[in-house]
Amino acid sequence: MAPRKNAKGGGNSSSSSSGSGSTSAGSSSSSSGSSRARRETKHGGHKNGKKGGVSGSSFFTWFMVIALLGVWTSVAVVWFDLVDYEEILAKAKDFRYNLSEVLQGKLGVYDADGDGDFDVDDAKVLLEPQNIEDDVKEQIQSLLHETLHTEHGEDLYQEEDEPTRDQQLEDEDFLTGSDADDKIENLETGTFHEETEDSYQVEETAPQDYNQDMEEIIYEQENPGSSEPVVDDERLHHDADDITYQVYDEQVYEPLEDERIEVSDNAVEDSNIIPEDVSVPPAEEQQEVPPETSRKTNDPEQKEKVKKKKPKLLNKFDKTIKAELDAAEKLRKRGKIEEAVNAFEELVRKYPHSPRARYGKAQCEDDLAEKRRSNEVLRGAIETYQEVASLPDVPADLVKLSLKRRSERQQFLGHMRGSLMTLKRLVQLFPNDTSLKNDLGVGYLLIGDNENAKKVYEEVLNVTPNDGFAKVHYGFILKAQNKIAESIPYLKEGIESGDPGTDDGRFYFHLGDAMQRVGNKEAYKWYELGHMRGHFASVWQRSLYNVKGLKAQPWWTSKETGYTELVKSLERNWKLIRDEGLEVMDKARGLFLPEDENLREKGDWSQFTLWQQGRKNENACKGAPKTCALLEKFPEATGCRRGQIKYSVMHPGTHVWPHTGPTNCRLRMHLGLVIPKEGCKIRCANKTKTWEEGKVLIFDDSFEHEVWQDASSFRLIFIVDVWHPELTPQQRHSLPAI
Repeated sequence: MAPRKNAKGGGNSSSSSSGSGSTSAGSSSSSSGSSRARRETKHGGHKNGKKGGVSGSSFFTWFMVIALLGVWTSVAVVWFDLVDYEEILAKAKDFRYNLSEVLQGKLGVYDADGDGDFDVDDAKVLLEPQNIEDDVKEQIQSLLHETLHTEHGEDLYQEEDEPTRDQQLEDEDFLTGSDADDKIENLETGTFHEETEDSYQVEETAPQDYNQDMEEIIYEQENPGSSEPVVDDERLHHDADDITYQVYDEQVYEPLEDERIEVSDNAVEDSNIIPEDVSVPPAEEQQEVPPETSRKTNDPEQKEKVKKKKPKLLNKFDKTIKAELDAAEKLRKRGKIEEAVNAFEELVRKYPHSPRARYGKAQCEDDLAEKRRSNEVLRGAIETYQEVASLPDVPADLVKLSLKRRSERQQFLGHMRGSLMTLKRLVQLFPNDTSLKNDLGVGYLLIGDNENAKKVYEEVLNVTPNDGFAKVHYGFILKAQNKIAESIPYLKEGIESGDPGTDDGRFYFHLGDAMQRVGNKEAYKWYELGHMRGHFASVWQRSLYNVKGLKAQPWWTSKETGYTELVKSLERNWKLIRDEGLEVMDKARGLFLPEDENLREKGDWSQFTLWQQGRKNENACKGAPKTCALLEKFPEATGCRRGQIKYSVMHPGTHVWPHTGPTNCRLRMHLGLVIPKEGCKIRCANKTKTWEEGKVLIFDDSFEHEVWQDASSFRLIFIVDVWHPELTPQQRHSLPAI
């Protein structure tokens, strides 16, 4: 056993045999050791007893053989032209290899729930016992189409076949609606109120989840590794100074001032004659998202369902031309708008009944309108969005996206009534979608129809009593109707819901204001919360349309404003200004108009306006010609398109609620003309002052201010608004009027 052990352990066989002490034994041992050595060599060992694999020289030899075979194989491939390398390079150039896309391509045939990927939900569906023969056939057919078109580009959408049928819906009032009274007005015409407390204003900077183009989300989700530059479909909503302006009770929609498509006075309204043949799947096939899915939820399972909900934009025919659609869509995503327009127009020409091709054409026209700043092109896009919805066999999600976008672009152009008709149609087509009803309510508010808006939100709240979006808007309407106490719970509960569209400075503003008016001390808690959430500059300064970075303080001196010459001129000529004001009052022509913005708790307060939004009131200036001539020298006042120049008379027993102006872009000067000896005072923030005849007070009315008139006779002052001194000339020129 010892020699075997030594041999196995790598010892020398002859040495082992000599150590036995017997010649015969040694001879036998030597023979036995030699035999074992041969066996071990056969199994890969060394003759010297050392364990090991293939020797270094053998390994090198095999390596050289393999290397030479590889070289000669490559030579043969090139020499005999066995592979078309140019074709391979061309295909590689067209493809953007992405690991997730490769995996999805392999697993796409198992996409059982139609959401574009293979996941746990698909596995559950596939594991359930069911008759899958038809499904397998359909999947194979889809896979064949995908294989045939792969060389044209990557997949942009993973869609499930959605059964649709052409369903004709009648809507006579929708077809015959007229927008003759809704032609575009000049952005600077019309009368805007001094304060915007009871007008509902759209701020595009506020989160508006329901306004997001869901198709854009799909592209990003299904192409996570894309390194291509993506063009944002909402570039019209950038803003240089963080200002947006919209008054719901005006019929002119004002987009961001530095990104607005110029609107002319003689702009032609887009067509409102919308064909009846808008087709959507039957109600049971529409797969409406429950109202709750548009709101925040604490249910993780529900959150997952909301997250995975994707719009289905392709019908069966469009899936057969999916590669061509994807190729055109890639051009749009890369910002090659003109090329994309041509590509989609060609697809529409080839496939006139393709909803997705026409939708792509509408999107490209939309992008092109932005690029060229063209209303004409945008009107074309609006019409094309309607054409999409009027085609046969259009997926319900595509109908919804097209008409919603149509409505938004109509609003952008100021076609509020046309937008309202589109929203009505959407609600008719999708009666179970409360988010669309909420949009319809906003549509009514945009034309100042608070009563119909109220009915819409009442209907929504009857079906979904916890809909926060409906609550805040319903509360706003109640407050505008001076139902102050009734409005508070709706505004409060709506904000607390956290639903999309409720975390908005306007609602904090109106909730706090309502609480102040009923003596509820929680008002400042809500103002503080609004400030913490970025809606207000501070608890005191609560204007909604602001330029960031401007110096903010409630009270100013003449020297701080830099407008010392204006102040000196006003104070030197205060008696002239006073006399013309009193003369207008004595004529009793009704030129002094009552304050109509619901700012008074009680009393009598009227105003006579000479300049509004930087525009001179020629008729009014006939009553105060010397005053107007005096002011013409000071463009910081006459050119302030976010302010007014006016006389203000307040009679005894008047109290003006605490309120704030709409913007931080102006400062307000008060020149005392007729001031009773006592009983009149004004508070701005936490400091109270009184007027003096012939003296100017200057304050920033974006800070909370309040007025009392408890004297025994009237108080007359002259109000002059001026641009904030830190605004640049370009900002003064470009900021929209308020």
